[in-house]
Amino acid sequence: MLKRKALANLKQWKQHSKGKTALLIEGARRVGKTTLAKTFAEQAYKSYIEINFDQASNEIKTLFLENASDLDRLFQYLSVYYNVSLYPRDTLFIFDEIQQFPFARGLLKHFVADGRYDFIETGSLLSIKQNVQDIVIPSEEEPFRLNPLDFEEFLWALNEDLLVKAIRQSFEDNCPLPDALHRKAYKLFKEYMLVGGMPKPLQAFVAQNDFQKADREKRLILNLYRNDIGRFAAGYEHKVISIFDQIPAQLSKHEKRFRLSSLEKNARMRSYEEAFFWLGDSFVANLCYASNDPNVGLSLNLENSAVKCYMADTGLLTTMVLADEENTQNDIYKSVLLGDVGINQGMLTENAVSQALVANGKKLFFYNQSGREEGQERLEIDFLIRTHYANASDKPRISPVEVKSQRQFGTASLEKLKKAYSKRIGTQYIVSPKPLKKEGDLVQLPLYMVHLL
Repeated sequence: MLKRKALANLKQWKQHSKGKTALLIEGARRVGKTTLAKTFAEQAYKSYIEINFDQASNEIKTLFLENASDLDRLFQYLSVYYNVSLYPRDTLFIFDEIQQFPFARGLLKHFVADGRYDFIETGSLLSIKQNVQDIVIPSEEEPFRLNPLDFEEFLWALNEDLLVKAIRQSFEDNCPLPDALHRKAYKLFKEYMLVGGMPKPLQAFVAQNDFQKADREKRLILNLYRNDIGRFAAGYEHKVISIFDQIPAQLSKHEKRFRLSSLEKNARMRSYEEAFFWLGDSFVANLCYASNDPNVGLSLNLENSAVKCYMADTGLLTTMVLADEENTQNDIYKSVLLGDVGINQGMLTENAVSQALVANGKKLFFYNQSGREEGQERLEIDFLIRTHYANASDKPRISPVEVKSQRQFGTASLEKLKKAYSKRIGTQYIVSPKPLKKEGDLVQLPLYMVHLL
């Protein structure tokens, strides 16, 4: 198994929960939820039973339906059926693809109250109506989002543990890496943007350093997502597919806000809100909304009508961009890596930054000032995040984040925002290919350090 940071989160859950909650691992399909849960079970429990409700027979489901009020009998039957001995406080039940059998999810309240065993659920699309029909969501359910592997995990997969430590030390010491290490780290980050953080594509790449093999795995995932849209977005699937297919084109524009007019004339957000929600709830996309009054409560000033739609995994976005033929050859990926192909690097770079911020538990917001009002300048900031600000006794402030794919850039937008909201703005970040550099409140952060924000 690939080394995952999330394994530590599961161990922490077991230590603190002590059976008082069930853990719900949410995430996109093929992000590694089941593998993570099984690895955790093997390391932390004497025995475990995995029930995949996407494949479970009607006989298994009937066991739950007929013995819901007799847990002793239910656990006994499951133990015998799967030929697994059960040990109080040392057995884990894994309910995989729990959205396929909401009844079992509804029983978790009783399972947790019983207290004998621990429970982990995995699933996606857990908020749509058909997956919660006729059940009460148990309050004992503790959610945990599993994201694609981040850049550090990518480096671990490449056995670059020492580079991981060097990058972290450089960030903590506010001291740039030597040129040779900077160039190496940046090259590997560009590889990460092309391969992405989905486990199977990454494993395929690591095995033979072959982008084409990773591309094949990513195409299978994208095809799975399209099939899921048809299966689970019934009634508005054409809207979801329209948005999904348009993501690369929308992100390739200078202003990356999603323009509904590209889908149909006179389209309005209210008729597409459900489709955007589906993509966000399935963890296929990361949605970034405008917040036009920068303050520590960014959600209070959210504008639903202005949204950017990023792919949750940048490697999948790269494959969507290069999918003009049935297969994308290895040499095409290498040409992109070297900058010999005219692909929009800014699109991939900004998507990678959005992915890193989400992996760190941040909701995505951007700032937009239209310039239509009298005396108002036009201004847009890629991301707004909340950070602690040393010059304000470490109190929270808003940090604007500008993403630059080129080595030459200006800071006019950041300066304008600082001038307009001086008391609310803390450290300002420019994420770019250049080495680490700090001048007052302005930090020039290399792309390979964005996961440390």
